[in-house]
Amino acid sequence: MVDKSRADEVIEFCECCYLTGDFYGQRMKLFDWQIEVITEVYGTIEDDGLRKYKLAYLEIPKKNGKTEVVGTIGLYHLTCDAPGGEIYCCAADRLQASKIYQAAVSKIKQSKSLSKVLKIVDSLKKIINLQTRTFMQVLSAEAYTKHGLNPSVVLFDELHAQPNRELWDVMTFGSGSARKEPLTWVITTAGDDPDKRTIGYEIHDKACKIRDGEMINDTWFVKIFGITDGDDIYDESIWYKVNPSLGHTISIKTLREEAEDAKQSESSEKLFRWLRLNQWIALKATGWLPLSLFDKTVTDLKREDLKGERCFAGLDLSSTTDLTALVLLFPPSYNHAEYITIFEAWIPAEKMKEREKRDKVPFSSWVKNGFLHATDGEVVDYTHVEERIKTADEEFDLVMLGADPYNFEMLGQRLNDSSIETMVIPQTMVSLSPPMKEFEIMLKTGKMKHENNPVARWCFGNVRIAVDGNENIKPMKNKSIDRIDLTVAWINAVAVMINCGEQDMSDYVLSNNWSL
Repeated sequence: MVDKSRADEVIEFCECCYLTGDFYGQRMKLFDWQIEVITEVYGTIEDDGLRKYKLAYLEIPKKNGKTEVVGTIGLYHLTCDAPGGEIYCCAADRLQASKIYQAAVSKIKQSKSLSKVLKIVDSLKKIINLQTRTFMQVLSAEAYTKHGLNPSVVLFDELHAQPNRELWDVMTFGSGSARKEPLTWVITTAGDDPDKRTIGYEIHDKACKIRDGEMINDTWFVKIFGITDGDDIYDESIWYKVNPSLGHTISIKTLREEAEDAKQSESSEKLFRWLRLNQWIALKATGWLPLSLFDKTVTDLKREDLKGERCFAGLDLSSTTDLTALVLLFPPSYNHAEYITIFEAWIPAEKMKEREKRDKVPFSSWVKNGFLHATDGEVVDYTHVEERIKTADEEFDLVMLGADPYNFEMLGQRLNDSSIETMVIPQTMVSLSPPMKEFEIMLKTGKMKHENNPVARWCFGNVRIAVDGNENIKPMKNKSIDRIDLTVAWINAVAVMINCGEQDMSDYVLSNNWSL
């Protein structure tokens, strides 16, 4: 049932407010798409006269005015709701969470009537209605009160950027259950989540299923602006469909310029798809190399095809939470024109299920399918690693193994006693930057390929790097979003190869028409 008067009240309030930012001082005039969304959310009621929707999910590209309109909606609730309301602006960090609050503050300062009723406490990022004691408060994933909240309205900004699900769970599970008409607004763009295991993607996926009728939830309103599979990303009509405020809050000239950049650069195309066309994409924008590069360099060559061939090994030993990783790198030969990489990884079985549930990483499935090995106890049993290195030495022609010095001294001595040559690879910029740059060139030119392994793919996508003033680089485990151990071992293998003076034979092999 629709009660248009309830929606009209919100619309009229919004259009009595003033805009912020570049449009400061101008009276707000809602766009058609904003009116449609507000009408659906606030005008759809149940038989008892209460609002039907308890959650409104709005996914839309950047610069379409979503923060502006939701900031105004927050003001509506702050001004017009029953006494004692609690309105929370939530986001991944305090700066993002403050954007809705700052939009509201700007509107209050432009209105004499609102300024008389609403008190701004900027030190607390809080606005209080002096007549009803309803307040608006900023919360972020960095710092928030976990319990004791009783929100009447939650305004969740850029859910895709949440580092974990804690704030979401606190603000949505049971909170506001004592309220007559609780409402959660989720306003977000698409996310950069290649592994599809963040809370942002989880809620996006649920919203899509509700929109498409695959899941029934009458309390969710869903509106998603984004391209679909098969859309021509350079078709301007698609741009207008996906960006309903195009020509107002963002110019067509800007999109045309960005589209031209997208045609020239893979990374620019990914940004264009993500930020302008609202496509969930495996970008890893702050990472080292894109997952698309890993996916493009998978080989069909089998391990049995490599028997007896020369190889270099890289090892990264674990602590209690890390994986232990072993990588074997095979130079070009008569059987293959590229460098070929194979992967081994181990994880402590103790608490693996707990980590799997918490981090939403399918360790059990990887173990079941042979991509990962689980060892008993709380730490990886290095005897399994030592045994695998020795069998690799028998199966292949293992030239040398290089390892992070962490925990390697005793294992290294035992391997040396077994006539396996080893070397330590210090985890410094001086030691790692050259092999990392060589690694990147080899992958991008197609000279290095690897077997298909989801654990290696996961580690590859997680890597974050440090860069110094001379453009030297190194992987940063403490800054990466999850485990990167197989990639570190892979870099160590390249470092060993370089230190052993291995020459790049791929051009020679190709010139002699040796191929797979």
